[in-house]
Amino acid sequence: MSRPRRRSTLPPPLLTLLLALALLLAAPAAPGSAADTGAAGPVRDPIPQQPIESGLGLTVEEYASFPRSEPVPGPVTDARLRRHARINQLVELPDGSGRMAVPDLNGTLYLVRRGTPRAYLQLPAAIGSAFFASSGLGSGLGSVAFAPGFRDTGRFYTVHTEKASATTARPDYVQGSAVNYHGVVTEWTADDPAAATFSGSRRELLRIGFTGGGHGIQQIDLNPTARPGDSDHGLLYIAVGDGAQGLNNSEPQSLSLPHGKLLRIDPGGRNGPNGAYGIPAGNPFTGRAGALGEIYAYGMRDPHRFSWDRAAPHRLLLGHIGEHAIEGVYEVRAGDNLGWSEREGAFVYDRNAADPCDRLLALPADDARYGYTYPVAAYDHDPPAGWNCRSDVGRAIVGGHVYRGSAAPALRGKYLYGDIVDGRLLYSESAEMRRGSGRLADTYRLMLFDRAGQRVTLRDLAGDRRVDLRFGQDAAGELYLLSKANGRIWRVTGTRTFADCRPAGTTLTGLTASRHWAPVTPAKWRFPRGRVTLAEAGVSRPGPRRPFEYAVLTAGPVLGSTRIDAEIRLDTPVEIGNRDVVVVFGHQSDTRFYYAHLSSDNTIYPHNGIFVVADADRLRLDHQWNGATGAPPAVTDAAWHSVRVTHCAGTGEIAVYVDGSRHPLMTAVDRTLTTGRVGFGSFDNTGSLRGPRVTGSPAVR
Repeated sequence: MSRPRRRSTLPPPLLTLLLALALLLAAPAAPGSAADTGAAGPVRDPIPQQPIESGLGLTVEEYASFPRSEPVPGPVTDARLRRHARINQLVELPDGSGRMAVPDLNGTLYLVRRGTPRAYLQLPAAIGSAFFASSGLGSGLGSVAFAPGFRDTGRFYTVHTEKASATTARPDYVQGSAVNYHGVVTEWTADDPAAATFSGSRRELLRIGFTGGGHGIQQIDLNPTARPGDSDHGLLYIAVGDGAQGLNNSEPQSLSLPHGKLLRIDPGGRNGPNGAYGIPAGNPFTGRAGALGEIYAYGMRDPHRFSWDRAAPHRLLLGHIGEHAIEGVYEVRAGDNLGWSEREGAFVYDRNAADPCDRLLALPADDARYGYTYPVAAYDHDPPAGWNCRSDVGRAIVGGHVYRGSAAPALRGKYLYGDIVDGRLLYSESAEMRRGSGRLADTYRLMLFDRAGQRVTLRDLAGDRRVDLRFGQDAAGELYLLSKANGRIWRVTGTRTFADCRPAGTTLTGLTASRHWAPVTPAKWRFPRGRVTLAEAGVSRPGPRRPFEYAVLTAGPVLGSTRIDAEIRLDTPVEIGNRDVVVVFGHQSDTRFYYAHLSSDNTIYPHNGIFVVADADRLRLDHQWNGATGAPPAVTDAAWHSVRVTHCAGTGEIAVYVDGSRHPLMTAVDRTLTTGRVGFGSFDNTGSLRGPRVTGSPAVR
């Protein structure tokens, strides 16, 4: 194999000083900073809406399991690097063989055929002692991309990390501070592209110096939607982070640096500064004085994963990890400025705020003049312990793909993404992810089901609270889920709708007369024509903590699987903030039943959720409760609202729908009670029910 070329012959300290001086002279003043925009006050809950529960779930089966590996060269002080196998990506080779390439950050490039991984290339052996994977979450063999003509040329590309002190090679570009790590893009040429293990040559394309061990070169890829003759065909995109330095400087905004940028180069060209690659003529800054022609887009902190929509050629979607709160998906076009570190998402970022919760500010009225590009979908991540900020979801986004496969028709046109740390799965409708629309596309939560149809989470499958989620995609557009925690990959085989049982056998309608109901306290109830009304608030009773007052429908048989359709109204004045009513189901006795609590408040444990009373204080079951908030308030006014509750006795799945939505407001799984009756009531409020329709499967005695 060929050896890496030596770069500049200048001593490293002098080289760094000269480049830093050049950056200082070339970088323009950052546009639209917190100091000069006149932005409004702090925004402590930047994206109040939590992801919407879709009621849709992925079905998965295990595809591959990888050998345990260790970071090189060690020692490892960050427990987050101690994973079973740091598998980081899955792509199919473009040669028709069906082989999948999976890089392990610890240094092995695997090829997987029919679910069996085999080591194809060992980077530490090929690179030597400079190869580094022991510090920084993305250090090591981070990404692989195959040239469109790989079957004939054998060419593919990798990015890996080297310790600056362990190599004599000089970076092509460096940050203004000391350089401690190198991110290296390499072109490999296999002697036999069909071989099971690599033999051939390599040449270095690009070497970038970084100060910090985080936010390095995250991904490389070629546009799979580009065809021969397209201007994008064969060009290599390189997602370069800010080296964890943009928080304290304006390097991501500087066009004279590659850090915090999405680069695009031509591996077959030679007109780049180092003569090892070409700069495409169509790049937005080609020929601009003081700007790097390699830059395709800029203003990024951690451009973690990007992909193209196969049904919309050249539409590139990027998952961008935020600093303070915003985890965003951007539709990136040539010349875009995503704003970091003057913006985080669609907010002004104030790095000098004394209170960390005050770092995001509303955009100024004249923001359009700065020309920033904002997310088309986003969520806000949970704050660190001790911060008094509001947020809703996870820790860090992992970008995914717009689904265009055939195994899961219900996913078509949906952009799937998720949270790296907790492994939650999300999607947005790609058609709603529109640049310049002034609004974010809705974010929906996806469930997960194993091969047996049981609801699980990726934490369950990975056997770890830190999942380290990645997405993969094959040539047919089918999706895969990867976890570093246990070094496994699961293939998405289809979808399933939650609580999709069809209760049948008995239908009860129009039962609003008093003779059909058994209240706890009859004197508190009224039965005007067509309505069931709790006219006087209940009071706490001895025994388990449970709804104070309710009435049970006594007509018809005891039911197993049940569907309840009705309209409800909260009759307590709107000015009272914690109003509620409850829909009871699975009722077996006064201390054994389920209830759906429908409230105007979702900020405390007993409000707006699904609960079970099983001879003990009510226990909250719904998936929406995160310890601080639950599903959005079910009812906030004095109007009538339609409610549907479905309880599938066989699976224990429970779903609550409000106002005709096709997405459940609340979901839960519990098998404590499989039969019972239905009812209506409240804790300490008043309310009414009308038009009840109960459909169910009579219980088998």
